[in-house]
Amino acid sequence: MTSAPLNRRQFLQISATLGTGLTLGFHLLPRGVQGQALEIPEAPPSAFVHIAPDNTVTVISKHTEMGQGVYTGLATILGDELDADWSQIGVVAAPANVKIYAHLMLGVQGTGGSMSIPNAWIQYRQVGATARAMLVAAAAERWKVSPKEITVSKGIVSDESGHSATFGELAEAANQQKVPDTVSLKDPSEFTLIGQSLPKVDSLEKSTGKAIYTQDIQTAGQLVAVVAHAPSFGAKLVSFDASKALTIPDVVEVVEIPRGVAVLAKTTWGAMRGRQLLETQWDESEAELRGTEEIISDYRSLLTIPGAPFEQRGDTEAAFAAASKVIESEFVFPYLAHACMEPVNCTIEFDGTNAVLRSGTQMPSMEQSRVAETLGIPEENVSIINLYAGGGFGRKANFVNDMEWETATIVKATDGRYPIKLIYTREDDMRAGFYRPLFVHRLRAALDGNGTITAWESRLVGQSFVKGTFLGFMVQNDVDPLAIEGANLLPYGVPNTSMDYHMAESGVPCLSWRSVSHTHTAYSKETFMDELLEATGQDPIEGRLALMEDVRAKNVIQICAERYGWGKQLPEGIAAGFAYNEAFSGRVAQIVEVTKDQAGLPKVVSVTCVIDIGIAINPHIIEAQVESAIMMGMSAALMGEITIEKGRVQTSNFHDYPVVRLHQAPKIDVVIVPSQADPTGIGEPATPVIGPAIANAWYQLTGQRIRRLPFSRELIG
Repeated sequence: MTSAPLNRRQFLQISATLGTGLTLGFHLLPRGVQGQALEIPEAPPSAFVHIAPDNTVTVISKHTEMGQGVYTGLATILGDELDADWSQIGVVAAPANVKIYAHLMLGVQGTGGSMSIPNAWIQYRQVGATARAMLVAAAAERWKVSPKEITVSKGIVSDESGHSATFGELAEAANQQKVPDTVSLKDPSEFTLIGQSLPKVDSLEKSTGKAIYTQDIQTAGQLVAVVAHAPSFGAKLVSFDASKALTIPDVVEVVEIPRGVAVLAKTTWGAMRGRQLLETQWDESEAELRGTEEIISDYRSLLTIPGAPFEQRGDTEAAFAAASKVIESEFVFPYLAHACMEPVNCTIEFDGTNAVLRSGTQMPSMEQSRVAETLGIPEENVSIINLYAGGGFGRKANFVNDMEWETATIVKATDGRYPIKLIYTREDDMRAGFYRPLFVHRLRAALDGNGTITAWESRLVGQSFVKGTFLGFMVQNDVDPLAIEGANLLPYGVPNTSMDYHMAESGVPCLSWRSVSHTHTAYSKETFMDELLEATGQDPIEGRLALMEDVRAKNVIQICAERYGWGKQLPEGIAAGFAYNEAFSGRVAQIVEVTKDQAGLPKVVSVTCVIDIGIAINPHIIEAQVESAIMMGMSAALMGEITIEKGRVQTSNFHDYPVVRLHQAPKIDVVIVPSQADPTGIGEPATPVIGPAIANAWYQLTGQRIRRLPFSRELIG
């Protein structure tokens, strides 16, 4: 058993808010019901669990559920320390309250960066252990026995004399107990829920259609809004004529907002028809009018100029001067859309004093602040009912004003006369959304006469993720750490390294995309490493292992090679490729088999993926996340590209931004390395590895190296 300090102040705040039950809880708002009236919390949210007299255990999740399984993960962590029965546990989303629900690593209430489980690991265990201790104290007082004589298992508290009680029967008495100053956390050998493939807590309501998403919200008097955005990024509205739009029977009002013109109607179809009839004029004198190829050309011109250094070790200049051979490669990575199955949308009700926002946002506290500022009311007057999000991948974790802010501007423009539901169609999100930035890389390596890699040079050119946002302070010495992450995590022991970065300027709005910059840095690192190892006559796996020191990394790679059977004879027309990457503290190795399909593109036959992410909270969810990450990474590498011509996005929907379909899906074998280390995130680490693994296999199959993504552009145009 280990002892962990308890945030006593936090639990005293928690225990003051409910009159019945174990009040590590608060007055819960419903998740969102059709026709729901404007509701304001009676008290600020201040808890993480509520044990009710009916024996239900409600875990309050400070992280957004986007399909990644965080509700189940947090419930598992808390429930294990509580020794609850899985059948009695439910989960609800926490309203916005950064003082209580702050991400302990980010300082805001938010979900992203594969940090939910690592961030909540100790915190939610402490909550569960504290609630358990208070239940035990209540039982000991009631039965006149020592707490040491009491055991808790599967939601039942009992003692050696035969007394027993459910959590619900003890809840009110437990609420009167003193919150302990310290609690003991379980040794991993004592876990009963953690490590089990428990069913997701939200599976039933999602599979039966009972789950509530923003699109499901329908309140009295609500109008649907769609926005006519600028045709190019940075263009400004000069004028608009809404007379034709207002002839559509369902259209109620048309208003100008900072980002365009909003059409408000009683139905979605009516709003869309009205927008089609709008006449708008735009000033594009300050807009971004370059196309994709012009931006790439401008970025490439910076590759010959040293950028801002972010990693320097040894003397690369001397190593290159003494090299027997120098190998250089250039890589181009396109803009990418997040393409969540649920496009962004939001609803806001405002009565002039209080506002209620319903959305599946990844950043509730940020949206609370933005909406309050826009409507001119205190933050405490803005309630966030955080709903399920149908995918996020960073799209719903914006650093700058986006969906929720835009909804608030419509509410403000209409003086709060109607509840507003702002909807982005797929085309809206593709053409007026935010993107994974376009990047170009140049990598150079020096080899000596023995074939040893003596120097590694990396130069990156691309936009900053955070410049000009509230996270702008992260930029230090002209380097955005999010833009270069992964490049500076070279897992191979090269004695001389030199890495720099050009913070390129572009008017195209950008945002983190699943695995952030690992999406491009892993690709260039791992395909370039394969190229270097081939030049020195080394096996792709043995050569990497010889350059590595990290024991966990080497273990993951060796297990992957053994699991797949690296070196085995393959059928004609099939080749294998390998890649490794460490992201968000997770170590991932993948071996893929590819063949060539009828269109001339790689068809991925199988993927063997081995991961080490510390303690596995729920193996089934981890496997699902890895499979999802692989499929998304495949889609991006093989087909993903947002194209721009003369400042206008050409891509609009899945017909020209395809994703991997079921018939294209490979067989995926996921291996989770047993570990006693603290858990790390799993939502993103497997995403960036699949692209370079495919590329390395493709080279073995065809002799062709793909240095500009996606594959479809290079292979079929």
